[in-house]
Amino acid sequence: MRGSFEELAMPLFDSLYNFARWLTHDREEAEDLVQETFTKALKGFPSFRQGTNFRAWMFRILRNTFLTSRTGLKSGMTVSLDSEEGESAAAVTAETPESLLLAHSNQKMVQEAIEELPVIFREVILLCDVEEMSYQEISETIAIPIGTVMSRLARARNALRQSLTKKLQGE
Repeated sequence: MRGSFEELAMPLFDSLYNFARWLTHDREEAEDLVQETFTKALKGFPSFRQGTNFRAWMFRILRNTFLTSRTGLKSGMTVSLDSEEGESAAAVTAETPESLLLAHSNQKMVQEAIEELPVIFREVILLCDVEEMSYQEISETIAIPIGTVMSRLARARNALRQSLTKKLQGE
């Protein structure tokens, strides 16, 4: 095989940890999840098919490990597939101490809103918007059709938009 496991896997460590942190909401659980992911991937590395997407393979192992853990199962709540359109506008500000404080609080609000999303929505939004994976990579990572990726992403963004709108309106 071209490239050792270490050469292929280590550059993904930070991305895998960030994804695990978002999924688990806990630093120690995320560390354990990444460690278990690397252990499983190392054991399964001989079966990895050269020429396929190693990054998607690693994220799939992490996701599957999360979903089969207690944390993943208890987070797998039922989600309504109905969605409503809601529009919100973001203001552009110059960098002042006040605008930096607002930006920080807005960032925190977005992070909290993402954390509140059900796992099936959270994972697609993180893989697409944070990890910058293509729809194809996401499809391979979580083993769903590309159409389902696009549908979940649209619903996730809608839910996120609605949550942020409510937070901004002080509800």
